[in-house]
Amino acid sequence: MNAVDERCRAYQTVARAIRFVRQNSPAQPGLQEIAAQLGISPYHLQRTFSVWAGISPKRFLQYLTSEHARSLLRERHDVLTAAYAAGLSGPGRLHDLMVACDAVTPGEVRSLGDGLLITYGFATTLFGRVIAGSTARGLCHLQFTDAGPDSDAVVQLQTEWPHARLIRDDDALAASIARTFSLVDQGQPMHLLLRGTNFQVKVWKALLALAPGEVVSYGALATLIDQPRAQRAVGSALARNRIALLIPCHRVIRENGDVGSYRWGRERKQALLVVEAALRSRRESPRS
Repeated sequence: MNAVDERCRAYQTVARAIRFVRQNSPAQPGLQEIAAQLGISPYHLQRTFSVWAGISPKRFLQYLTSEHARSLLRERHDVLTAAYAAGLSGPGRLHDLMVACDAVTPGEVRSLGDGLLITYGFATTLFGRVIAGSTARGLCHLQFTDAGPDSDAVVQLQTEWPHARLIRDDDALAASIARTFSLVDQGQPMHLLLRGTNFQVKVWKALLALAPGEVVSYGALATLIDQPRAQRAVGSALARNRIALLIPCHRVIRENGDVGSYRWGRERKQALLVVEAALRSRRESPRS
């Protein structure tokens, strides 16, 4: 088993641990109790956390608390205030220029992909199995699929682009998928092809202002796109996101620190936030 496959298997255990901790959050269960609930030894659970997230179970549990989430929200509010004052905020700003977006034209939306060639492939990642689809203009589809068979994932892709021609080539998508889930910043931007309404695309582009390890509330995101009363519409736009991780809808949480819903599962959303928080902590304290 290679390192990616081992970490993918470890994620299944981590997801179960997250679910148990969330359901028993008032009691703040410790390592022994979590391990007993999962039917494994504390040693094995500790090793699983280390293999998967590179942090201790204690630190992992700290990142799961709503108190930690609320502190990130307060911090993000300060960042937004500074950004507005400096004239840097807005839906067109890209974090570190790591993602470049190209919206589908109205004509392409009407044609439902007529004449479009989409190459797609499957791969195992740190957070489970995914399907990715790419066109000549960029990545148009990236979703987690470990909840069902590959055929269901392909049907969903074809449903979104019913007139497009699909070709499976796992090897052709392998590099893009690996790069997407790399824990190291890349030198060249990833190109995405976004298909949605003008409002949805505006929301998705605004998300790119968030750096890994940052979170924002639904209300703050609505304010960021100059529509502070559109929180419900913002939530709907997040639910329509077809490109996981790169359009980071997992970084949007509720004002009270609760992570809220996520189309690919609440446990996965919390897992993404935990890893990003750990990476941020290591960047800020490289000697710790």
